[in-house]
Amino acid sequence: MIRRLILPVFAALLACQSLAAREVSTRTWVEDGVTWTETTVVEVEEPGSERLVALHDAPRTGIASYGPFDVLDGTRAALVAETDSYSPADFAAMLRAHPGIRVLEMADCPGTVDDFANLRLGRMIRAKGIATHVPDHGSVRSGAVELFLAGASRSAAADAAFVVHSWIDEDGREPDDFAADASVNKAYLGYYRDMGLADDQAAAFYALTNSVPNRDVLMLGKADLARFAALD
Repeated sequence: MIRRLILPVFAALLACQSLAAREVSTRTWVEDGVTWTETTVVEVEEPGSERLVALHDAPRTGIASYGPFDVLDGTRAALVAETDSYSPADFAAMLRAHPGIRVLEMADCPGTVDDFANLRLGRMIRAKGIATHVPDHGSVRSGAVELFLAGASRSAAADAAFVVHSWIDEDGREPDDFAADASVNKAYLGYYRDMGLADDQAAAFYALTNSVPNRDVLMLGKADLARFAALD
């Protein structure tokens, strides 16, 4: 499954907004001792329309980097990029080198290209008792919302934004293309329960995310998310 969403979130963003199809590529390199990451986003509005290319260059500012994670100091790390199939191993390596990390900050989190690995990563965060926090103006999108829910405790600034939509697999199928009791759907419900959501909350939250096709988005505020999961 793929749930990757890389987009700016503006204050004027409507609660549900259609997105164009997107192709994303990322490359990382080191120059003068600084690691740089370049993400290229290609948007296709409709068949036959022009392609719009957005280029973002951002330095990694942590004291150490492990895949999508930056170590900020002895007790804090930040998720700064999309997760993939290597991210659980990156997370484990980070904690081996920095065992004092207790908080994962999530200021600008685009999502994931491997949902199954993302759920494994969430269980690792939970098992390690690490808290998740979204700072002022933070944006947690798509599969990254599952990682926020993984926090042993969860906190978010008043203006934090959480963007959700349904997953899509490599064959273009979404949750409603499977029976409600199919293993792929039960995997998400089981995950939410493991993250501390009651059965009815897990079912309601999964239904909410699946009410929006993968191509579209639904933006939730802190109070919206707190209906389903306890926040500090």
